[in-house]
Amino acid sequence: MYSSQYCDVSYNEQYNVVFVKWKKFCRLDDYRAPLMHALEIIRTHEGCDYVADTRDGFENDPADTQWVAEYFMPKAAEYGCGCIWFIIDRENSLRDELEGQANDSADVIAFRYIYDLSEIG
Repeated sequence: MYSSQYCDVSYNEQYNVVFVKWKKFCRLDDYRAPLMHALEIIRTHEGCDYVADTRDGFENDPADTQWVAEYFMPKAAEYGCGCIWFIIDRENSLRDELEGQANDSADVIAFRYIYDLSEIG
């Protein structure tokens, strides 16, 4: 498990996913460190997907968005991640940011939007 003031990262065995719970806005190393930890979990659990709970603090800095598209998404796919799941609020207040990430990497990995972890199927 990884935990900081910005994010918690854990492995959920029931769904075979790395679960990333964003708490508030961060950037650069504060943003990338939890994602590097998530990649390590994906690498060590065959077929592990990635779930980001974005309901309490998820925004992207343009440099981080580029890093996600150029480094994180290709590595996640290389390590066997087949889908990125975004847990969103009912109003989908981060729609533009999340769709931007999906559009940047749709050729590498699938994206799904859900309201609760139990919707993974």
